[in-house]
Amino acid sequence: MTDINVMNIPLALYIHIPWCVKKCPYCDFNSHELPIDSQLSMYDEYVDALLLDAQMQQSLTQGREIGSIFIGGGTPSLLPIEQYQRLFAGLRACFIFADDIEVTMEANPGTLEHAPFAQYLDVGINRLSIGVQSFAADKLKTLGRIHDPKQALSAIKAARSAGFERVNVDLMHGLPQQNLVEALNDIQTAHNAGATHISWYQLTIEPNTVFYRSQPILPDEDSLADIEQAGQALLQQLGYDNYEVSAWSGASDKPCRHNVNYWQFGDYLAIGAGAHGKVTVKKHEGQVSELVAESGIYRFSKSRLPKDYIDYQDITETSHDSQNFPKMIGWQQIASDELVSEFMLNALRLHDGVSWALFEDRTGLCYDSVAGQVDKLVKQGLLVDDRQQLKPTVLGSRYLNQILRAFL
Repeated sequence: MTDINVMNIPLALYIHIPWCVKKCPYCDFNSHELPIDSQLSMYDEYVDALLLDAQMQQSLTQGREIGSIFIGGGTPSLLPIEQYQRLFAGLRACFIFADDIEVTMEANPGTLEHAPFAQYLDVGINRLSIGVQSFAADKLKTLGRIHDPKQALSAIKAARSAGFERVNVDLMHGLPQQNLVEALNDIQTAHNAGATHISWYQLTIEPNTVFYRSQPILPDEDSLADIEQAGQALLQQLGYDNYEVSAWSGASDKPCRHNVNYWQFGDYLAIGAGAHGKVTVKKHEGQVSELVAESGIYRFSKSRLPKDYIDYQDITETSHDSQNFPKMIGWQQIASDELVSEFMLNALRLHDGVSWALFEDRTGLCYDSVAGQVDKLVKQGLLVDDRQQLKPTVLGSRYLNQILRAFL
């Protein structure tokens, strides 16, 4: 493994807001229904914990600026705007924000679930991702969503009217009882309403969800294939570019910088209940947290339950070791043999692939370490025969799991 130039690796920040009004039956994210007896002090305590968490990760930036922030959940727009004002004031005091920083917040369409959109712009949030999922009333009911089609349309239009130039709309296809016409109508409606980016992905039944325990009847494989093919054709016709498996940027927009950073194996700090981070560290005595025993690439995670995340130990009275690091439940150096599979798991999602130089720069590994597997995959027609670029073929894009298995 060669030395990695940390300063050349982009750095992002993920913030997790864990609450939602109602847990959807398909959702396996770390989200929790708002307590019946919830009080404003709950938000105060959570933001206090977020800011302390950020302070404890400050040294991991190693002088880098934050290029993007993504606020996910749960339903992040449930957090009162006053708390966002306090949160971002604290984050700006802790980190260096890039001049052109991209700040995305997930929001639900229900009017009771978000503040006026212009207030988010004032805080510094400049990109919205609105969880619509479908514009069909019966599909929304099946999915357990609490908004209706009218509210979904209103939210997109209100966000654009407020001044948001970048608005992603999340849509799902392959829904119970969904036909081709309904799936295409969702795409067309989102576009007509003003979406500049569309995340269009198939409903999958995940463990630990209501749908897993009581599975709905989904369209058959032939219908799913027809929907996917026709939907991709419509998105292309409407001017959207499919830069990642389920991500489509419109003609007036660009790819989501934060997500592209994930897929290109960049670094990201993470604060909030259940948040996961990954950071490359060059060990310098006294300059990085005591968590770092040696230079390398580390992953970490945080306590999933909000009450556990908030109930941190007072670090002013203890040493900064791994047991006392606030809310840190996982801190582990990624082994060399795992770096390859983790890099491929992300990079192969990008339709244009990545350069082999990026593989070496981000992992510290050389091309020769994977040349054998690459040659086999090229002969199988799954990877493009290109010494400069790592990219799946059209066939390979359909069999990504087979490619990934070759690097395990």
